[in-house]
Amino acid sequence: MRDASGLRAAARAARAASAGRVVSFSKKAFVSVTTLCRDVCSYCAYRTGPGGEAFMPERAVRALLENARRHGCVEALLVAGERPEERYAEAASWLRREGHGSTAEYLARCSEIALECGLFPHTNAGNLRRDELRLLRETNMSVGMMLETSSGRLGGAGMPHEAAPSKRPEARVRALEDAGREGIATTTGVLVGIGETPAEAIESIAEIGRIAEAGGHIQEVIVQNFRPEGLTAMARAPPAGAAHHEAIVAITRLMLPSMNVQAPPNLTPRSYDSLLGAGINDWGGISPVTPDHVNPEYAWPEIREVEARTRAAGLEFRCRFPAYPERLAGLPARLREAALAVADADGYVAGPRWRAGP
Repeated sequence: MRDASGLRAAARAARAASAGRVVSFSKKAFVSVTTLCRDVCSYCAYRTGPGGEAFMPERAVRALLENARRHGCVEALLVAGERPEERYAEAASWLRREGHGSTAEYLARCSEIALECGLFPHTNAGNLRRDELRLLRETNMSVGMMLETSSGRLGGAGMPHEAAPSKRPEARVRALEDAGREGIATTTGVLVGIGETPAEAIESIAEIGRIAEAGGHIQEVIVQNFRPEGLTAMARAPPAGAAHHEAIVAITRLMLPSMNVQAPPNLTPRSYDSLLGAGINDWGGISPVTPDHVNPEYAWPEIREVEARTRAAGLEFRCRFPAYPERLAGLPARLREAALAVADADGYVAGPRWRAGP
């Protein structure tokens, strides 16, 4: 194993070789379509039980996205718990009443609303089946699903994924492979600090590399550090250590040298230089209009702050679509043409589009 400074230097060199000086982000609106979920993860602050309206109604989705467009947002991040209709009668009833056969069908409708509002959808709804991926591909630039870990040990008794069957590695891997079979750009990643060993973290990155090589569809790997949230079973668990997290970021860059590697800035406040020094080339989605509903205790930084710190490190700061520039050509014609209408010559979002707004 390299020493820490050597590891980071090698990671920076690998980033420069693959991404040059560009560090990107996505200006997004977080649409919490439903917080109901059939799974129960020990660290999850997003999931809620029944009570109130099961899904965000169309009128609220549209109002949120119209406001987001006025603020220059580009991405509509559509998030839903995994197939809540399989666990909760309230969810199944709501979908039937609104004329939808599944959560995926309603997500497709929300995606249409996003496009009508001038935003580009990216859906994160757990393990999607091939028919669901096929449906969403027509309106979504990309989908997201964290592998989190390839270790089945974390699904054992007393472990974070004990009550979350969809987090079993074989289920996650199958869903990620299916996204490749359907040809949809996919974001995935690892969750650092939930009880995995360093060897298990490295094995998880290697598994993502295998999936990416086989399918050619993995566009980005998020290296997300665990931060405890109140009112969860892991509220008193220690957060991932900064040095360990940054080492996993650097190892990810070296193991997957041409991959886009992201670390969320709201989970690592005041660590801009450290994360850039570990080899990331993307900050992920940052919203000026909505909170991070998955990590509600950790507010997103101001975009101008992230830009200033990125530029201070001698790097370029660019706004991207939910699909990276190299993925635009493979999009369905409708999405590709809409993106190119507001893209710059390099396939990033043109400045006047994303810098618009109050």
